[in-house]
This record gives sequence, structure tokens and C-alpha cells, in this order.
Amino acid sequence: MASPYAALTIYLGLVALVTIIVSVVATLFGRKRPTAAKLEAYECGIVPETTAPPRFSVRFYMIAMLFVIFDVEAASFYPWAVLLHTLRGRGLLDMAVFALVLAIGYAYVWKKGGLQWQ
Repeated sequence: MASPYAALTIYLGLVALVTIIVSVVATLFGRKRPTAAKLEAYECGIVPETTAPPRFSVRFYMIAMLFVIFDVEAASFYPWAVLLHTLRGRGLLDMAVFALVLAIGYAYVWKKGGLQWQ
């Protein structure tokens, strides 16, 4: 008797095999004629008239990622609080471990100066 996931496993194997075969064939037999136009950055067919705007500081992205982590953390407290009576001691222990891991992470980021905006 076959597993209920046998068909899915066969399908994913075939997809991976076809993907690898197509990639290898394209690499081996594809045309390799680089020109100056092909090596330029793609600008939708328009010749760039000005330079690119300056990039954001990496610190901006770090603060944004920390905000997303804090937001996910805050969103995870609400369902836990609603189900705390049902979860009992195990739920309290799980959330204590969760909060401890997050606190250690935030302490590390704070020590490294990741929360200071300059």
C-alpha cells in the first residue's frame, strides 16, 4: 500500500529533475554572445540621464528588521493571552522561554549598538 504522500514525492522529484535538466541544457547549448548593450544595467530601454539616488544606510534596514521582529513578538502575545487559561502552566512556561530568547536577542543587539540611531 502506497503512502498518501507518494504521489506528491514523485511529482516534486520530477519537477526538480526537469528543472535541473532544462538549466543544464540551456547552459551547455545556449548562445553566449555578450555585447555592450547586454552587459549594461537594465533600464527598460531608456538610457539613464542621471546617476542613481544615494542608497539608504544599512542601519535603516537593521532598525526596520528589528521593528518587524518586535511586531511579530507583540502579535504573538495576544493569542497566548486569550488561550492562557486553556494552556495552563505549559503555556506559561513556553511563553517565558519565548520572552527569554527575545530578551537575550534584544540585549545582544543593544550591546552591539544596533538600537542607536545616528
